[in-house]
Amino acid sequence: MEKLTSLTTEQITRDLLPQKFGRRGKIWTGILILICLVGAFAYYRQLKNGLVVTHMRDYVSWGIYISNFVFFVAISLVGSLITAIFRLANVPWRTPLTRISEMIAVSAITFAALIIIVDMGRPERLLNLFIHGRLQSPIIWDVIVIGTYFCISLFLLYVTLLPDIRIMIKAKETLGKPFSKLYRWLGSFWNGEANQEKIRDRVITILCIIIIPVAFCIHTVTSWLFATTYRPGWDSTNFGAYFVSGAFLVGAGAVVVAMYIFRRAYHLEKYITDRHFDKMGRVLVLLALLYLYFNVNEYLVPAFKMKKPEAVHLTQLFAGDFAPLFWFAILVGMIIPIFILVFKKGRRPLPMFVAGVMVVVGAWFKRYLIVTPTLLHPFLPMQNVPESYRHYFPSWEEWAIAMGSLAGALLIITFFARVFPVVSIYKTLTDENEKV
Repeated sequence: MEKLTSLTTEQITRDLLPQKFGRRGKIWTGILILICLVGAFAYYRQLKNGLVVTHMRDYVSWGIYISNFVFFVAISLVGSLITAIFRLANVPWRTPLTRISEMIAVSAITFAALIIIVDMGRPERLLNLFIHGRLQSPIIWDVIVIGTYFCISLFLLYVTLLPDIRIMIKAKETLGKPFSKLYRWLGSFWNGEANQEKIRDRVITILCIIIIPVAFCIHTVTSWLFATTYRPGWDSTNFGAYFVSGAFLVGAGAVVVAMYIFRRAYHLEKYITDRHFDKMGRVLVLLALLYLYFNVNEYLVPAFKMKKPEAVHLTQLFAGDFAPLFWFAILVGMIIPIFILVFKKGRRPLPMFVAGVMVVVGAWFKRYLIVTPTLLHPFLPMQNVPESYRHYFPSWEEWAIAMGSLAGALLIITFFARVFPVVSIYKTLTDENEKV
């Protein structure tokens, strides 16, 4: 790992301050905005004409929207993995990764909440969840934990940003005026005194302790939305651990992808080093093996029981219509990344980036497979229904809204990266001073 002690405080600050977008950054932002606008138009059509514009019907009442929801909830757990668990465990190399993980967590949980509103079809009825919600229902539990996790994640991001905001207020001449009012509004009260630092450290520690059980709850409760519904593939006591382990895997994969992109885009090779990729590669291998273990449990137990509806469901996954997607998700999302990352050369930045992309893409298809095949193979056979009820493939409106939500999450991360430092300036300087 390249040491930073040869760099001055001014050099580190200059390297890590947010930078103006160049041509590629503007093109990237424009593409994301365009995708979001197409998704907004598709949602307008859905609001105008109803859910009939989708290909969801009586049987497949959860489609790509719920797949996206589970995917976003999974990625959001990375905030608790990197920031909370690594901090409480005093992992020394976490510093350049915490801000990235916090930005990903906030953006993902924001769109997890929004995609549920899209799936409702009648967003004006959202208030009924709070007026007539019943604690016996896992749905109201999900609303509570998502709201709680969003607030904690946003507050944790804000509290860790305070010292950097003070630095950016002082660097007004370097940064220019566009965001100076925002910085003053967010952190003009912060002067970095010892009593403020003491309170801040205590608040961060408390938030890190709280966010871990909340993070486990959010994905466990999400799994219960499936497991408490008596259907083939969902009738499992394995779902809580299965969902949590998968969430940590895809979250870590997303951080690896973001590490590589920010390192290349902002020339952060001195701060996000090969050592960080090597360490995250080891974490990714462990999480992939853990998730693979729960996948074996998930399919082996019903395979031994071989109830007829379960047999039909498993046959469709392993050798039927969904087999290409299933084996793609297993091989690309878990097995191939493991083989890449167990070797030291595979834990270098570029192979790590490829493995991270594979994990994230495989995870999205895995969530799609959790939802759709089960709904198409209920315990009570489909009889006397239109042929379209027996199949499901998202309409263009569903694809546009789903892609728009993914682009929206990336747009939030892009906004954070433009306005705030991707790597904490204050923590980097503090770590270097402690070494000296």
